[in-house]
Amino acid sequence: MEAFRIARLSFELEALDPISLPSYKGSTFRGGFGHAFKKSSCALRLRECDSCLLREKCAYSYVFETPPPSDTAIMRKYPRAPHPFVLEPPEEERSLYRPGEPIVFGLTLIGRAIEYLPYFIYSFNLLGEMGMGRGKGRFTLKRVRALTHPPASQTTAERREHAPPIYDGESKKLNMVPLSVAWQDLLEERPPPPDDRITISFRTPTRIRYNGRLTLELEFHVLIRNLLRRISTLSYFHCGESLEVDFRSLIERAEGIVSEDRHLRWHDWERYSGRQDTRLKMGGFVGSVSFRGDVESFWPYLVLGRAVHVGKGTAFGLGRYEISGS
Repeated sequence: MEAFRIARLSFELEALDPISLPSYKGSTFRGGFGHAFKKSSCALRLRECDSCLLREKCAYSYVFETPPPSDTAIMRKYPRAPHPFVLEPPEEERSLYRPGEPIVFGLTLIGRAIEYLPYFIYSFNLLGEMGMGRGKGRFTLKRVRALTHPPASQTTAERREHAPPIYDGESKKLNMVPLSVAWQDLLEERPPPPDDRITISFRTPTRIRYNGRLTLELEFHVLIRNLLRRISTLSYFHCGESLEVDFRSLIERAEGIVSEDRHLRWHDWERYSGRQDTRLKMGGFVGSVSFRGDVESFWPYLVLGRAVHVGKGTAFGLGRYEISGS
């Protein structure tokens, strides 16, 4: 567990022009950010990375394409491994930011990706010059804060407001203080609830597949299967350590946890893919569901999943959830 480390960051932008964004901003942030990252770091200027000589040593390829290394022991037939970052776009649904108004979003870096933080900061500076959203409104990156050990009692806004800044937009200086926290640190921040019932609230569309289909009627063991798969692959590809747990036993025990008070609904969402030149459906479920049983056994995976999200499309901010003890 010590090898699995993350860095949680808060980026604060200030609009220089009117910026028009959709109600769900994940695709706009992910798309613009990816374009700026490639522009700032791609040495050979190739459209596709698959045939590039540098792809296993390139920051853009590692962060956004994430091909499994040639000597991988898992996912050998897959073209992509899980990306080592999670964007958390602003949850507010407002669509227009006027000059001088702030835009705040979160970014979580996983394992080796933490070393690439200067690339992320430079790319958002570049995206601010290029412009974002309809009309390409420009912004400036005011500061970046490290959410190293936020008290669990604080709200997301309070954590971001009180976190120490590590980058200042005026001086352009980055203070690379120790940023990362280990899995164990997250557990100390969020001890398990005293009773055997928890409620999970899905804040952004969550796309979880089970038996080949996207699910809406979420069962606990389906959630745990997805979390185990995500955490184990992130650990292997980005933290240099395999997750050594008894998967079968955990899943069998998870099947004994019952769901209660299910209030999930489907939220349709689409994004445009420039690579495929088409619109892709990215809908998922939002809402809440409660589970009762021996949930404490699964607490470490639930707490880490809260930080790294669950399901597909996490780089767009999908699969974000909160946990409460009732």
